Amino acid sequence: MVGTAVAGVLPEGWQLVTLPGARAGSWLQALSRAARVEPARYRVIVVPGSGCTGWLPVADRYFAGLLHAQLLVLHKPRVDVDAGLAAPCSPDFIQNDALASWSQDAQAALQAYDTNSAPPRTATPAANTRTGAPALPQLLLGISEGAELLPALAASIPDLVGLVMVSASGLDPREAGELQAQRLGQQSAWQALAQAQASSLDDHNVVQGRTLGYWRDLWQWPVTQPLLQARWPLLRVWGDADEAVPLAAYQRFLSEQSARWSPFCDLRLPKANHGLQSPALDGLQWLWAQLEIWARHPDQGLCDTSFHPPATPQAEPKRAVTHQNTHLLAPARPEKR
Repeated sequence: MVGTAVAGVLPEGWQLVTLPGARAGSWLQALSRAARVEPARYRVIVVPGSGCTGWLPVADRYFAGLLHAQLLVLHKPRVDVDAGLAAPCSPDFIQNDALASWSQDAQAALQAYDTNSAPPRTATPAANTRTGAPALPQLLLGISEGAELLPALAASIPDLVGLVMVSASGLDPREAGELQAQRLGQQSAWQALAQAQASSLDDHNVVQGRTLGYWRDLWQWPVTQPLLQARWPLLRVWGDADEAVPLAAYQRFLSEQSARWSPFCDLRLPKANHGLQSPALDGLQWLWAQLEIWARHPDQGLCDTSFHPPATPQAEPKRAVTHQNTHLLAPARPEKR
């Protein structure tokens, strides 16, 4: 069952739908939007991060630059869509949040949406009336923790042409978390968390803001190997002043790319934070502009697009480097150590 939900005032062109999860009685909400500008050229499915952001108050502005894209923005179960950015998580949410259940619920919701609610995925309005018109290409975009679900969700999405990771390293979350703990000088707290999740304590015990069930899922959750084996092009976009993901994590995943056979493109934004914001650039809107460039000729491949470097005085030209079957786009500057 798929239904239209009731919430705050929806911006023009947006709809709020309620979608079934995988578990009996579980539901999640999603925001959908038609292309702002015709023709619709592609669809972007957005998997949000680990917090409890309710996208309704901010989605129109946040995704403004995706002009020719149809959009679907998922919410985790028990998230208030009206909450806005950086909203606190309820005790009920914390008790039920885990990567495995979230992945299963997201898969069920996407299947229900594509079957019952999605607008026609055709390239032009005229094509909607023609039998057998080609479907729009789809991108699966994960923000922060949301990127950890991309491998699990990708295989079930028809006409998928690429994966996009925003402010996510691509490492297994346990490995990335350990590197962040080292960066912050919190190795002892990380070790205590490791011991707690390995203990016989009940899954519902809350440690460092999440249940032990959440941490146990995270400790075993694979991301790097599934991404290396994925058959779709992978675009990673990140800031080198990211406060939530250390530079070492981004660099370590990059060093693994010789084992990847599908294209990989890496866009590093100088001085940008976890939200891709820097003193000189709104990196999110810049990224949307790059996807719009790609969408003019999607057949050439996501990582075969000549992405334009940020047009700021501080930005240095980017250079394309071929490393076996990997395409790297990086500023022509030395790595920070």
